[in-house]
Amino acid sequence: MTRLKDKYHSEIAPAMIKKFSYANVMEVPRLTKIVVNMGVGESIANPNLLEAATADLQAITGQKPQITRAKKSVANFKLRAGMAIGCRVTLRGDRMYEFMGRLVDVALPRVRDFRGVSTKLSGHGDYSLGIREQHIFPEIDFDKIDKARGMNVTVVTTAKTDEEGRELLGLFGMPFRR
Repeated sequence: MTRLKDKYHSEIAPAMIKKFSYANVMEVPRLTKIVVNMGVGESIANPNLLEAATADLQAITGQKPQITRAKKSVANFKLRAGMAIGCRVTLRGDRMYEFMGRLVDVALPRVRDFRGVSTKLSGHGDYSLGIREQHIFPEIDFDKIDKARGMNVTVVTTAKTDEEGRELLGLFGMPFRR
C-alpha cells in the first residue's frame, strides 16, 4: 500500500469519524479518482504539440493518456468534429494516492509565489484546480520543455458536502488558503 493510503486508514478516517460522528465506517468520505486533463488547442495547427503533451502527461502520472477529441466543429477556430485537441488520464487506486502525494508534497510547493489553493469545492465535495505550468512536477526535464502547458486536476471524492470534502482534502495535506 502507498503512504497516503495507509495514512487514510490509520489517521484520516478515524479523525473524520470523530469530527462528523459517522455511525458506520463506510460513511467516511474517500477519494474515488483523480482526473488530469491537458487541453492542447494549438494541436490543430501543429500535431506534434499533442504528442509532446501526451508524453509529459504520461511522465507525470505514470499512465498512458487518452486523446480527447472535439465534439463540435467551430469554424472560427478552424476546428472540425473529431480532431484531437487534448489528452487526459483517470487515476484510481494506488496510482491515485501516489499522484496525490506528489501533487501535495512536491509539485504545489514548487509553484512560484505560492500562497495556497482556493477553498472552493464543487458543491458535492469534489475539488478542481488548475496548474499553469507542467514543469513543477519533478518528472519533467526543464531543458526539454518546448512550451509551458497547463493542466486541470480534478479530485473526485465520495463526500456529500463541501465541508466534508474540504476536511478530507485538508487531512490529506492539501495546502488551502487561510
